[in-house]
Amino acid sequence: MNKDFWRGRRVFVTGATGLVGGWLVKALLAQQADVVALVRDWVPNSELVRSGDLERVTVVRGDVRDMGCLETALGEYEAETVIHLAAQTIVGIANANPLSTWQTNVAGTYNLLEACRRSPRVKQVVVASSDKAYGDQEKLPYDESTPLQGRNPYDCSKSCADLISASYAKVYGLPVVVTRCGNFYGGGDLNWNRIVPGTMRSILQGESPIIRSDGSFIRDYFYVEDGAAAYMALAEALAQRPELAGEAFNFSNEAQVTVLQLTERMLKLAGRLDLAPTVLGQANHEIRHQYLSAEKAHRVLGWSPRFTLDQGLACTWDWYRAYFGGRA
Repeated sequence: MNKDFWRGRRVFVTGATGLVGGWLVKALLAQQADVVALVRDWVPNSELVRSGDLERVTVVRGDVRDMGCLETALGEYEAETVIHLAAQTIVGIANANPLSTWQTNVAGTYNLLEACRRSPRVKQVVVASSDKAYGDQEKLPYDESTPLQGRNPYDCSKSCADLISASYAKVYGLPVVVTRCGNFYGGGDLNWNRIVPGTMRSILQGESPIIRSDGSFIRDYFYVEDGAAAYMALAEALAQRPELAGEAFNFSNEAQVTVLQLTERMLKLAGRLDLAPTVLGQANHEIRHQYLSAEKAHRVLGWSPRFTLDQGLACTWDWYRAYFGGRA
């Protein structure tokens, strides 16, 4: 990571109170960037707030669905680099509330891109898509040539945002690149219906973890600090190589892990193999088998993850133990 690149650079981050956003802001501050964070909701237990990092950034209260707010913020603060993380990320909520998910994930993305297009100071835009943008595919692993064919509401929203980003690069010359990452996990995730935080909370409360699916769903789990570093590496690369505009990059540990295997790793890490998971078998409208190839990121960017799955889980476990403290 090039500290000279980030020192004093005005960086506009959406979704700063989310899981990845909190760790991204922390990494940017460590590199002495000048961070402007778009914050819609006050989330007192988020990593951004709990760490005190919120007090070290400029806060814009607003919503990605409000293009006027975005345009004003980019203009007034003269942002050079934009990293767009804001999204409705919960698959179950997307299935129950598709319109609000599309409004945030699709309209929020094109509002931000249009605001960037109108802002002459913006030099790099990184848009967070997802492995879910690929939809359900027979050929694995997914690489960047795999068609985008999300069908379920969340998957579809990511396919759309991804394609819109490529359109802005192609038609308007906007310096935008897209990331497609596996399932993020790490300290600071307060969505307890996700497998990692939900399982760790259950363990700390002495309860059996709940698996909503049948436990056989295969995913690609990606530690949040590696994700933050990947976004920054891609922004740096785009500054040095403008020809990358319009391209997408997968970031992944390239490991296939079932939900049940992941749960068992966490139980072993905590020394609580006596807490057998409760398998509900209730997950619907979700892809059964997904994992990514990160070969392009290795080859083009020289990128590689710093954390193995077990190392990332250990860091995450430490965070939740500290979070629950005496209540564990």
